[in-house]
Amino acid sequence: MMITIKQLSLLAAFSLVLPACSQQQNQQQAPVDLVQQDLVSYVNPLMGTDSKFSLSNGNTYPAVAMPWGMHFWTPMTAAMGDGWTYKYRDDTIRGIKQTHQPSPWLNDYGAFSLMAVTGELKFEQEQRASWFSHKAETSGPDYYSVYLADYDVTAEVAPTERAAQFRFTFPDNQHSYILLDAFDKGSKVQIIPAERKIIGYARNNHGGVPGNFHNYFVLQFDKDFELSHTWGDNWALQQGSTQSEGQHVGAIIGFKTKKGEQVQVKVASSFISPEQAELNLQREIGKDNFEQTRSKARASWQAELSKIRLHDQDLDQVRTFYSTLYRVLLFPRKFYELDAKDQVVHYSPYNGQVLPGYLFTDNGFWDTFRAVFPFFSLMYPELNSQIMQGLVNTYHESGWLPEWASPGHRDVMIGSNSANIIADAYMKGVRGFDIDTLYQAMKKNAEVDAGRPVKSVGREGVNYYNQLGYVPYDSGIHENVARSLEYAFADFNLSQLATALGKTDDAALFLQRAHNYQQLFDPQSGWMRGKNQDGSFQSPFNPLKWGDAFTEGNALHYSWSVFHDIAGLKQLMGGDQAFVAKLDQVFEMPPLFDDSYYGFTIHEIREMQIVNMGNYAHGNQPIQHMLYLYNYAGQPWKGEARLREVMDKLYAATPDGYAGDEDNGQTSAWYVFSALGFYPVTPGVPQYVLGSPLFDKAVLSLPNGKQLTISASNNLADHPYVQQVQFNGQTQTQSWLSHQALLQGGELQFSMGAAPNQNRLAGPDAAPYSMSTSH
Repeated sequence: MMITIKQLSLLAAFSLVLPACSQQQNQQQAPVDLVQQDLVSYVNPLMGTDSKFSLSNGNTYPAVAMPWGMHFWTPMTAAMGDGWTYKYRDDTIRGIKQTHQPSPWLNDYGAFSLMAVTGELKFEQEQRASWFSHKAETSGPDYYSVYLADYDVTAEVAPTERAAQFRFTFPDNQHSYILLDAFDKGSKVQIIPAERKIIGYARNNHGGVPGNFHNYFVLQFDKDFELSHTWGDNWALQQGSTQSEGQHVGAIIGFKTKKGEQVQVKVASSFISPEQAELNLQREIGKDNFEQTRSKARASWQAELSKIRLHDQDLDQVRTFYSTLYRVLLFPRKFYELDAKDQVVHYSPYNGQVLPGYLFTDNGFWDTFRAVFPFFSLMYPELNSQIMQGLVNTYHESGWLPEWASPGHRDVMIGSNSANIIADAYMKGVRGFDIDTLYQAMKKNAEVDAGRPVKSVGREGVNYYNQLGYVPYDSGIHENVARSLEYAFADFNLSQLATALGKTDDAALFLQRAHNYQQLFDPQSGWMRGKNQDGSFQSPFNPLKWGDAFTEGNALHYSWSVFHDIAGLKQLMGGDQAFVAKLDQVFEMPPLFDDSYYGFTIHEIREMQIVNMGNYAHGNQPIQHMLYLYNYAGQPWKGEARLREVMDKLYAATPDGYAGDEDNGQTSAWYVFSALGFYPVTPGVPQYVLGSPLFDKAVLSLPNGKQLTISASNNLADHPYVQQVQFNGQTQTQSWLSHQALLQGGELQFSMGAAPNQNRLAGPDAAPYSMSTSH
């Protein structure tokens, strides 16, 4: 019988929809690869946007941006100043704004927005809001489009690093307008009709800026203005005016339009000067039209996403992977610009001066030290070097290392985690920055209390910690156990770095302090517990109590924060079996909690409670490494099953696609690493602990030009268990991979199965690094 090309196509299509049982019957068949070349199309920036104060499914907004760009753009469904600027379930849009917001909890700075209206002039934010539908919305990293139904206008935006192009498609109307809202807390607009321009500045912020902070903007239109208005404070319309300055001002330009007429706006801004804003506009857009800008943005994203190329048959998981990878590549934000001589310069949010060199911002190291910066150390060492040099500049300009910068020091979160990202970079071979200055800065954090600009910088309670080995529960310093545990890990990284730099006395001192986690382990309860100045443990003590001695978690979450010495922690808990039993307990108990410290059920608690995973709180960072700890007790198979469950259950490229705050790429970086099959449990140590890879094949283009191919045979949905791992033909007898080995590239092959291989990697010699057992 003759089979036609069409019949072959139908047979191929039919083979893709065969039931799973057919795949299981023929497991040796080569996996089907459905991933197309255009990786940007798999990214959904709306992932995580179905969030609110009481429940976070990501707390994200759809960022239209270049990787690590200085300015992002996003639609606004909320009022000016609302940290939840875009909520998926909202019905109206008030404008598309330039945003620098790293988190709704930190809010925004230097923001302004554009909006188009037709017919009756409406410029106040409530009145001008237009109904919209997700059915008439397109959201990508490189492009955003929305139909403003009340005005029959389609608004589009495409980004560069420091600029963007807008395109508004208007109806046939005698009264068409574009509005520039420069926002509150100080703003200025000037309309220049002869040049088709609007210039001005926005000064809104929520802290972390000097008194001379401005975001200077310039807008270049391609259509003459037939009318110009501004508004002043209290939304006072100033007809015919071309200039306004006050607490909250804006600009309105108007013209007649024909059906389908497109008005384009080129926009750039600068934290340095109006002249620099114009320079940014000319350098990054120049004579490019909208499509050229969009094409360049898409090419930039394609280049970055292509550094990890997946081959798989589950496109939902592919979409989730590239959507999370997009989030990892957004922060920290570049806070530097190129001057007229193409020299790297930056406005300092620490001292208000314009200075040479790199600066990055909008990052909380309490979150991102865990996986984001280790990802940079592996895949982006050049970028990481620039970030490190930016930390040097921060230290010179403020006297301290940042812990939560947005754009300058913000009094948020705890710890001394700048030490961890610096040591991680250096210990993994990243160079090209002033490590000696950074080491001095790390030591200052560990020794000096006076002069800290905010409590989150340096170490709150450092004198107690250095004298007693912990921050006391009765010292009046909240979250004292969490602080002490994080300081001990920072001390470990100081010791690692001191050893590498030949500072043997310092290395010994900080290595001794790295054991301080032992001070807070309570053998009676088996958990970390607050300790008073006299050495007695806090009483009463409820391990399920969130907050108090801990940060956004309880004893069941924070007791695992001994990243550098899991073997030592394991012995405190009673050895392998007792350790595993406590890991199991977290998952197998009901999601009980005590929220009395807060006085209400905070969103992190609610996110733990509702996912039916016991007390495992993946939606917040302190526990995210926990699933890999089974490897330290010879039972990696338990972690493998639960890792796959978390990836399958708690992540999706949908508006409710996270199980809690995304937080500057950290919750996404956990997924990216875990889906590849390994994770950096101990930043500062050049190792990755093995897990359960999600995809049939992933090809990593490493920064040294080599390739690492990760493949997993028999990798079905119900095959989460690793049977064997081979790296370049050699069977892995350890449950970790070295950083240097991965950088050599080659073939990392997992064999998967439906049943656990309980004999694999069961011996103590297979365990990853621990301070107590490694020499």
